[in-house]
Amino acid sequence: MTPDPAAHAATWIADYRARAEATDMLCAATDTAPWQAMFEELAAVAPELDHARERVQRHATDIGTGFRIIGETDERPWPVSPVPLLIDAAEWAQIAAGAVQRATLLEQIVADLYGPGRLVADGIIPAALPTGSPYFLRPMVGLEPPGGRHLHFIAIDLARGPTGEWRVIADHLRAPAGAGYALENRLAVGRTLGGLQAKLNIQRHAPFFAAFRAGLAALCRRADPRIGLLTPGRYNPTYPEQAHLARYLGLLLVEGADLAALEGRVYVRTVAGLKRVDALWRRLDPRLLDPLAFDTHSQIGVPGLIDAYEAGSVVLANAPGAGVVEARAFAAFMPALCRHLRGEPLKLPNIATWWCGGAAEQAHVAAALDRLTIAPAFGPAPLGLPGGAAAGAAITGAARDALLADMARRPQDYVGQEEVRLTTIPTVIGDRLAPRPFTLRVFVARGGDGDWVVMPGGFGRIGEAPDDSAAAIGEGLWSTDVCVHGADPVAPVSLLAEPGSLHVRRNPGTLPSRVADNFYWLGRYLERGEALLGAIRVLMGNSIDADGGAVLPPATVARLVGMIAGAGAATYPPDLGRAALTTFARAAMEDGATASVAALNRHARAIGEASRDRLSADMVRLLEAPFPTQRGMLERAGSLQRRYAAIAGLSAEHMVRNDSWRFHDLGRRIERAIAIARVVRLFGMDGLGAGAATDDLSTLLDLADSQISYRQRYPGGLTRVAVVDLVALDPNNPRGLAFQAERIAQRLARLPVLGDDEMAEPQQAQATALNALIATATAATLDADTLGDIERRLATLSDAIARRYFLQGAEPLRAVGLTLA
Repeated sequence: MTPDPAAHAATWIADYRARAEATDMLCAATDTAPWQAMFEELAAVAPELDHARERVQRHATDIGTGFRIIGETDERPWPVSPVPLLIDAAEWAQIAAGAVQRATLLEQIVADLYGPGRLVADGIIPAALPTGSPYFLRPMVGLEPPGGRHLHFIAIDLARGPTGEWRVIADHLRAPAGAGYALENRLAVGRTLGGLQAKLNIQRHAPFFAAFRAGLAALCRRADPRIGLLTPGRYNPTYPEQAHLARYLGLLLVEGADLAALEGRVYVRTVAGLKRVDALWRRLDPRLLDPLAFDTHSQIGVPGLIDAYEAGSVVLANAPGAGVVEARAFAAFMPALCRHLRGEPLKLPNIATWWCGGAAEQAHVAAALDRLTIAPAFGPAPLGLPGGAAAGAAITGAARDALLADMARRPQDYVGQEEVRLTTIPTVIGDRLAPRPFTLRVFVARGGDGDWVVMPGGFGRIGEAPDDSAAAIGEGLWSTDVCVHGADPVAPVSLLAEPGSLHVRRNPGTLPSRVADNFYWLGRYLERGEALLGAIRVLMGNSIDADGGAVLPPATVARLVGMIAGAGAATYPPDLGRAALTTFARAAMEDGATASVAALNRHARAIGEASRDRLSADMVRLLEAPFPTQRGMLERAGSLQRRYAAIAGLSAEHMVRNDSWRFHDLGRRIERAIAIARVVRLFGMDGLGAGAATDDLSTLLDLADSQISYRQRYPGGLTRVAVVDLVALDPNNPRGLAFQAERIAQRLARLPVLGDDEMAEPQQAQATALNALIATATAATLDADTLGDIERRLATLSDAIARRYFLQGAEPLRAVGLTLA
């Protein structure tokens, strides 16, 4: 801790103000006491600024914040600045009032475009303005949205100019992103600057999210509605944010394949049948929502969704087609639209914009090209701007000629916008503060009473270069928390419900079939990887490592190699020499193009990424941990083994015993049972079962992780009957076959059934028969044929589980005895 945080903070501020411009947020502040308090808090926890940046970044990583660049497969950590943007309550009140006015105006415009169409008919806007946009969805014309409202959640990007004025640079209505990142920024910065909340009376985000959730629920036709967040899936760049929002708001995270439209209603496919969905906060491109209404090639939408929407049985936030007013071309008409529809000027003016669809405007933009930013009018980049928006002065040579030529051919595809010089804020660059430009995204949502509410703060994006313009800043290099502070104390509001407003229940909630499938295969991949790693370690420790123990005989080594190669982990080695086995073992553990341990880990990691709304941050971190890099294979194998053990421990001790856990455990048990049946058949049988070699039996105990149990029970030595009984038939051995069979039957017995006749479903009956077969077997008579039959039964049981509980493509929506809820 810094001996004198106040002196430290004062030094930082003085050094910064000597280098920053007077228009900077800190330098322009009439009251620097809040900034002094913030830097004192920062100095108290991290006297070095680079340490402060590392600390807040570590908190963001612990929270699980991440994002993905389009085209990349791996997520990146979410970049957070340790220095929040401070805005006093008086200034924020003006921003909030302007945001509410703009949200109201946007609702009026959208309602007219898809309703009476008076704005075009009366000549307020040209017809090409809406119809020229790819986001204008003609099938939505004339459809009355449930509750009569098209917009429920919007985002507005603001820029602050050198004179302190705030101006709108973009509206986001299709699938506004960033609210989850604002929440995560607050969590990360709050954990770093724990005392700042009380010192500055910072307004909280929780009331905003509670109001938004209440607003969606108020439009549904049921008192206890089921609300989902519709995501494109884990490859979407903002999927981590979506998962975080779903978990925070208590929404069901669903993909298009999870949903089905039937008889004018929308249902989610769950392990207990179809369950009704009343509202969807969609993050899916509206053109992909329903292949029957929009893009017929969409494979991630819900056929019939728009019919259910038209029937009023499902609320969509926002209404499909609302994104038409996002177009930059609309910015040129917003001042006139506000005066026409609201009878007042914009409280948050746009940056000056000229749509080239008018001859005079086109001529102005062409003449003032070097002083403007040239941008696409309707979203997609036109031929003259293949890279998107750019400063006109930076477009030279052949590129400039191509732009002017295409602007002459299709002027309606372009807009010219004034170049905005942005205000800066303090940002940690290296080990000192430096001024960097920023933009602010503000979020507005409808509350339970239908009125607009504004998130106090939003989130800021910080540019990389000191002179970045609004067009160049893009997504920014860093993000920052935005703190609205004031003199009045802030009540500690959260999303916790009022006492007595909820009935206590132990029903774990809705489990979509896709999620059950993911948890089942997460268990199988983890167990398969652990079993394969165990076989590799036995091979390395006994046949490759000279100090690892006695060398196994060739016949036993051949069985190990055959088992590993037969699993698809690596191709057969040319011989059983030490060099060939070393290469073989390394490929089985690390080769990325096979069913190696590394490949199985990647499968598990992908499932973890897709299920992060239901997994703890610790579990996600273990699944996403990079492959070990220790020098020796045995060291890497040991590191992986400890990781598998940690994941198993989290599953056993931290997961609630709900259906998600049952499917995860089922996957583990079925995979382990198959592996045990196979190794008993390979190493516990000799010919017709007359006896097995000692090395084979010892290897079997190693593979079943049962050496200690056997030695304690039978100190006299190895016998085939005793080993087989312990590994295959002892119901008290958690690594044994009988133990798995019992648990499989127990897990299936607790899963929901579709009928009400109390008869066992096929998968339950198969598990009961398998358990009975193993429970009545004896080690003396257990033979290879019986073990092979057990393996086949387990595979058949797995298929039955998949048919019953998981998505199977075009399966009938209504099963016999199925009740829709």
